[in-house]
Amino acid sequence: MPSGLLGPAQIRALAAELGVTPTKALGQNFVIDPNTVRRIAAAADLTPDDVVVEVGPGLGSLTLALLPAARRLYAVEIDPRLAARLPATVAGHAPQHADRLRVLAADALRIGADAFAEPPTALVANLPYNVAVPVLLHLLSQLPTLAHGLIMVQQEVADRLTAGPGSRTYGVPSAKLAWYAAARSAGSVGRSVFWPVPNVDSGLVAFTRHDPPAMPAAPAPPDEAAPGAGAPGATVSREAVFAVVDAAFAQRRKTLRAALGRWAGSPPRAEQLLRSAGVNPSARGESLTIAEFARIAAAAR
Repeated sequence: MPSGLLGPAQIRALAAELGVTPTKALGQNFVIDPNTVRRIAAAADLTPDDVVVEVGPGLGSLTLALLPAARRLYAVEIDPRLAARLPATVAGHAPQHADRLRVLAADALRIGADAFAEPPTALVANLPYNVAVPVLLHLLSQLPTLAHGLIMVQQEVADRLTAGPGSRTYGVPSAKLAWYAAARSAGSVGRSVFWPVPNVDSGLVAFTRHDPPAMPAAPAPPDEAAPGAGAPGATVSREAVFAVVDAAFAQRRKTLRAALGRWAGSPPRAEQLLRSAGVNPSARGESLTIAEFARIAAAAR
């Protein structure tokens, strides 16, 4: 196999050696096409200085394609059998890059910055379908040095992550990712490159980290503003903003006045806060930017 990458026969042989049967419980779908992993590695736009996190490396298909492009690669694998075998696979297929690999036998949903000897700068991964969004948001929250990334997820999830306000697919994942980063579609991936073959297509999502929304003064008349709302230089926590996002989309067909009633204490109070934040109480959550959600949270302080 050219470039030391794994093909279908090698992947199945590795799985048989380890007694591994891909399971839906762990969201395991192994990429068996070398051209696909080459494409993902190229699209990740890594630099020789990047310290990469790969979640769910599995049998090592994507790992082998990423190692030549990065200074260090931390492979986070929850399955202890796969974690234990990965160094030997890399040593056998890419011995010249074996020293760049660090394997962390851990749950990506629980890992923190202290697990990494060097601050990670990029995330590149074929994320397990069943936990893709929680893993992505967790890593962005725990690893502030993650500057960019490319993830492969279920196509429906890719559409949600890259949707903008006003789109039918815009929702909680879209808004929360927008807090951390600008996201865009980086292409689609067919089903036939996986083993086992999933029932859905996959999509690539690229992201570039940015600062959280600034808190400019909300365009509300002074007599309508809640105390402190929109004050220049005001800050608001991510948790507070995400609470507003969750409340707005929990009843997405309702107006924000109604949807945020429980969060605010009552619909009239929600309306007061919305007006203080310069947001139309008759609007719906799907029309708001993350900056507008942040202004609403700031108005409630």
